[in-house]
Amino acid sequence: MALTRDFEETIRARVKRDAGFRKALLREGIDNFLSGDVETGKIILRDFINATVGFARLSEVTRRSPKSLMRMLGPKGNPHARNLFAIVAYLQQAEGVRFEVRPKRAA
Repeated sequence: MALTRDFEETIRARVKRDAGFRKALLREGIDNFLSGDVETGKIILRDFINATVGFARLSEVTRRSPKSLMRMLGPKGNPHARNLFAIVAYLQQAEGVRFEVRPKRAA
């Protein structure tokens, strides 16, 4: 499902003005990857990157071209774990957060 330009602009504006929303969006993207919903995780991370650091800056840090990073997180992209973890590590650092994975007991 393609997002409309208005929706993307709304997300971008909210990310810029609301630090809590920004952190929740990053956490949601990571949670989707961890739960196996890779497609949604890629969409959320791509939106987060576009609204925050941008692919040009991320490219400098990861030493991957911006186009390669965009393809990696695109609909047909298949990021290698090394690249995905490098992206997530930088985004956490840039946002000033550190997420942890903890076991959840079954109900």
